[in-house]
Amino acid sequence: MDKTFFALGAIFAFIAVGAGAFGAHGLKTRLDANMLAIFETAVRYQMYHALALLAVAWAYTRWPGTLVTASGFLFVAGIIVFSGSLYLLSLSGIRWLGAITPLGGLAMLAGWVCLAWAAFRG
Repeated sequence: MDKTFFALGAIFAFIAVGAGAFGAHGLKTRLDANMLAIFETAVRYQMYHALALLAVAWAYTRWPGTLVTASGFLFVAGIIVFSGSLYLLSLSGIRWLGAITPLGGLAMLAGWVCLAWAAFRG
């Protein structure tokens, strides 16, 4: 699992850098300030949690088990739901997408709880 989470972290970080550049250069004139801020929030949280996946990969080498694995999968789900819904919202303007964003945030929070719990148990 450590290689899987490390690879996913690297891939999500790569995408975050590309999305950030796209937002800064390609969307600056196409989105209003509010939608651009939403897009930037998606990029920021994706990068934070891409780095968190690298930490999960390291943690798995120290404390392998279901808590660390759950943490990694929760971070992946959080990135997809939280950042994904914000990307779609900012690019499409479909407001109901904002209603699912908190589910991704909850997944991210749960991932941090699982990671902390694994460390305390380890």
